[in-house]
Amino acid sequence: MSSYGESLPDQVDRVASLSDAQADLFDDVRELYRDRAALEKEYATKLQILAKKAVDKKARKMAAAVVGDDPTKAWSEETLVQSTVENAYAKIIASTLNTAQHHNDVAEALTMQVIGPLMVLDKKNQDHRKKLGAFYQKLLSDRDKVFGDRAKAKSKYDAECDEIETYRAKQDRASDDKHAERAARQFEQQKADMLNAKNVYLISIATANQMQKRFYEVDIPGLENQHQLLQTHFLTNIVNVLKHAQELQAGHYDALKAEVVAAEGTLSEVSPPRDQALFIDHNTRPFILPRDLSFEPSPAHYDNADMSVEYAPKVYLQNRLSKSRAKLQELRPLLDAKRRDAEQARKVLDAYEANHSLGNADEAMETYLEASHQMTLFDESRAALEEEIKLIQETLKGDEGSQSPHTFKSSSFTIPTECAHCRTSIWGLSKQGKTCKLCGISVHAKCELKVAADCTRVRGGHKSRPSDASGVSRTQSIMSTSSSTLSKRGSTIVSMPTPTPSSFGPEPQGEEEQQARALFAYAPTSPFELGVEENAIVSILEEDDGSGWVKVADGKGGRGLVPASYVEIVGSSPTTPQTPAFKNPTGGKTVRGLYDYEAQGPDELDVAEGGILQLTPGGENYAEGWWEGIDAQGKKGIFPSNYVTLI
Repeated sequence: MSSYGESLPDQVDRVASLSDAQADLFDDVRELYRDRAALEKEYATKLQILAKKAVDKKARKMAAAVVGDDPTKAWSEETLVQSTVENAYAKIIASTLNTAQHHNDVAEALTMQVIGPLMVLDKKNQDHRKKLGAFYQKLLSDRDKVFGDRAKAKSKYDAECDEIETYRAKQDRASDDKHAERAARQFEQQKADMLNAKNVYLISIATANQMQKRFYEVDIPGLENQHQLLQTHFLTNIVNVLKHAQELQAGHYDALKAEVVAAEGTLSEVSPPRDQALFIDHNTRPFILPRDLSFEPSPAHYDNADMSVEYAPKVYLQNRLSKSRAKLQELRPLLDAKRRDAEQARKVLDAYEANHSLGNADEAMETYLEASHQMTLFDESRAALEEEIKLIQETLKGDEGSQSPHTFKSSSFTIPTECAHCRTSIWGLSKQGKTCKLCGISVHAKCELKVAADCTRVRGGHKSRPSDASGVSRTQSIMSTSSSTLSKRGSTIVSMPTPTPSSFGPEPQGEEEQQARALFAYAPTSPFELGVEENAIVSILEEDDGSGWVKVADGKGGRGLVPASYVEIVGSSPTTPQTPAFKNPTGGKTVRGLYDYEAQGPDELDVAEGGILQLTPGGENYAEGWWEGIDAQGKKGIFPSNYVTLI
């Protein structure tokens, strides 16, 4: 038997259109019997009018139900006659023309035993088609998301390439040893970020290619086959109901028994495979798989398609490999279970289709489709993880590090804490960082995958590698001043973490919380997940760390994980009122930016070359090397004093 998936590549819309046309056609069959029951009491005259109406409708709609709306092959009336559905429907109309002497009992029997079941079948078939349509849109959405991720990775990579040139220029402009060292450190850090972005971009290309191949070779053919199976199921049930209608007529009209028997025989000859083969024959189209995506160098930076294995990118790849392997190991048992569920559900469906006395075939169909869809989604994740692991393994060539990963968990930091990777501070209650449960080191969330997997399993036993991002902090002058002041007061500093300039100013008054909208409804499958309704607005608590899941909170106090592909970011909302715009105080000093400076934290201000900032009262005495002021938008913050000049 020919299958849609093998014979009609990438024609889901046309196959679905066939299902709609067939459903529309059998709506007319149900309408025929409904009207016929009403006309039984009015005898043959009106019954003949009804039959003619059915003939006209069949003439208009049968072609779409047999060869589709847009066939690639010419057809004629002889073509339609080859359809078993067309022949059966034609016989039903002929039988109706000969049934001019019905009684009231027959009319009631037809209403209860034929029209009602046809409505139920149509409703169930409509529900199935909606689910298949929704699943098709989900497949398209997942594919587009993968392509979108690749485009975002490309944009990120281009941006990092542009940024590295900016830092190179800053390094060239550095005028003394102190600034030269900081500029060099920033340039090296930016270089590592650029290489990481490149690797992420290459991974996204490989994933997109794999998902595209799977989309056209596995997912779409599978969905088309499900449409084919649903068509078979629907037509089989329709035929069974119509057979019963003929049995009712045979019992009441001996005079028309020959007509009834003939109609029943024609219905028995309805063959979904034969009609589907006819549809395939008139809708075959050439199809070529789209070409694989390839690496596109940034216009601003000469590069090639080779994965970077320098130390910092290699550590990132080693950590990502470890995480991907763990996810794959967790996924495989689930996938095997879903595959077994789908296979078992199909066996049950086939058994129920063959013998309806065994159970409800409609429920079996719904169970099979649900199990098959879940298996497909799990298998997509497996394919993406395996492709990612394969690419990273080929890149690392066996150099996978010590593979003693840290056990990082999101943490809040009420005091400034130094990041073990980039040596800048982590500070805030919004879980900007993570802490290893075993060795106790803390890192920014963005630095998690940049830390080598060399956990000592002993608190205090971790030592940073020389190549880790480190160096002289921009806050050393502040520490010097503050430490001197504390010493004069007789204070003792014990294991004090290196603070940022923000530790000497007011704490932030609020933070912004990202909002997201649920694209689809999601039902939790474990205690760690959260159920959401379609279009519901949730708050992002923890962003996707590469696992495909985000932690969210709803407005009812619920918290948990949902698939990242099920939500889209819609903006942010402040958790506390915003600070009103600053009004220029009388006699306040004004400064002009000498160089561009990008804020390194929420307590700092950007400085633009030539830009104007207003100093706060006493802002020149904020800390050694740092002034406090207000920008044109009214934001209050600090900035390096040597980046501006008084005017």
